[in-house]
Amino acid sequence: MSASQAPVAADLAATDDLGWAVRLLAATPTHEHRDPALLRRWARAADAFGAALAPVACTARVVESEGGLELGLLARYGSRPPTVELFTDTIELAERTVDARGWRHWYPPGSVRAAALAHEAVHVHLHHGPAKAALKHALGHSALRLGRLRVPGHVAGAEEVAAHAYARTVCGLGRSPLLLTAALAAEAEAEAGSGTTPPPARDARREN
Repeated sequence: MSASQAPVAADLAATDDLGWAVRLLAATPTHEHRDPALLRRWARAADAFGAALAPVACTARVVESEGGLELGLLARYGSRPPTVELFTDTIELAERTVDARGWRHWYPPGSVRAAALAHEAVHVHLHHGPAKAALKHALGHSALRLGRLRVPGHVAGAEEVAAHAYARTVCGLGRSPLLLTAALAAEAEAEAGSGTTPPPARDARREN
């Protein structure tokens, strides 16, 4: 099914960026039974953290290839050697989906590729620098408490939310890439015939 045949009646845009971030966390393993209020607090903190990050240069080699539709990916990062792979077939489908849903005012031409690259660049930044610890601190989740000692804990999916917020900000998008990935996931789900709207798809999968 082409993007022009996507179920545009599904008003995905009615859910705001924070709502999609909460849905991403809720669909992440280990969060199945978390308090929705806690997930919303983490989503808000991760979004604010990503939006406030200074621009990050992509230091990895950038390559383009096809096959992203089969993998369900817009981009992915591999560390050996450091490489960001952009999937042109998925990016092209995303651009067509933007036009089909009337979202061009939020995602200007070429912005999908730019956002995917920015998303991966900040993942590299968080993986290799002190920003990862700063994100944990911003989330306020404790893995361990011993008296006054608090060990910040990892929140699965929070880095993904932060990366989307960063991409939205540095690329000047009107809405988070999370909305667009949700539209792509909805189209794939409709093609499979389930008729349900899944949580937003991740637009990247890192390989260590």
